[in-house]
Amino acid sequence: MARTGARRRPLTVFSLSFLDAMTCGFGAVVLLYMVINAAAGLRTDRLTGQLQAETERLDREVLDGHRRLVELKNSLREIEQQAVIARGLSSRMIENIEELKIELATYENTTLARQEHINKLMADLKALEESTRRLAASIPTEEPAGDRLRSFVGDGDRQYLTGLKVGGQRILILVDASASMLGDTIVNIIRRRNLPNDRKILADKWQHAVASVDWLTTQIPVASQFQIYTFNIESRAVIHDSNGKWLDGGDAGVLNEAVAELRKVVPQGGTNLLRAIESIKTLSPVPDNVILLTDGLPTQGQSPARGGTISAKQRLKLFNKAFEELSRGIPVNVLLYPMEGDPMAASAFWQLAMATRGSFMSLSEDWP
Repeated sequence: MARTGARRRPLTVFSLSFLDAMTCGFGAVVLLYMVINAAAGLRTDRLTGQLQAETERLDREVLDGHRRLVELKNSLREIEQQAVIARGLSSRMIENIEELKIELATYENTTLARQEHINKLMADLKALEESTRRLAASIPTEEPAGDRLRSFVGDGDRQYLTGLKVGGQRILILVDASASMLGDTIVNIIRRRNLPNDRKILADKWQHAVASVDWLTTQIPVASQFQIYTFNIESRAVIHDSNGKWLDGGDAGVLNEAVAELRKVVPQGGTNLLRAIESIKTLSPVPDNVILLTDGLPTQGQSPARGGTISAKQRLKLFNKAFEELSRGIPVNVLLYPMEGDPMAASAFWQLAMATRGSFMSLSEDWP
């Protein structure tokens, strides 16, 4: 029979409670770690996305910076090239300025002497005009018709041109038909140069030259021969197919035709005095009287000027070169028309007239 009186082992409540508490605490720690870890993962993902976006933005800025750096390098290279070109242009400008200084110094050295010479010529001209007026007052004003085939009616006082030698057996009239005959100033010449031909012909200066030739043809002796040439870059007779031929000064029809053809000529191109002088040699026999109507020194010679521009010193050299080609013993009478910016022309053509025993006239606007 079992022992009913045996004592049972007592149950320890405290031990079970502590184990439950520890288990619950560990579970709570695990749960807390899981919650914190999840939150940390979300925050890490968010921060990683922001950092990735910032990295991509910085990458784009770096690429933009590289591209701008390349553009700046290209711009710097272009600027350096332009600087080299500018330095070259600057050097040429300095050389041109030095040449101009030398040329101006040369002009300044001769200005006073030339001014005195011009003043003396003007005084002599005034004295001659006074003498001519006194002589004109003592003779009838009507000119006898004589043996002239043509007449000319003008408004100007032509008495001061009595020194002009229109006589001779063979008279050649050379008329400057370059673009400079369109006006007295550079501005007017440039403006009229772009007009239609029918407007160019009506330029006052050109009409002045045509009227001068018209009057000269009335002074040609009946027994003489004559020819009228125009010249710019080339020289040609005004009457077609008459180059190198003398025309009959006693034929009124030929005289009228020559003046009519001259009225159709359109002033244009540069001034080549050498071509005008060379045309004298095409006539046989050579003329014994040349009347030259022009407004200044030539702008062209055997070849066009380099760079499209020509200085006053170069124009004087072209004039001297053309003068050297002139045959000796032929008098040249010069009728000089006004032109802006050509102060050496009057002196040069006056020396030409004196050297050939001709005459020199600076025309007024009301003649003939």
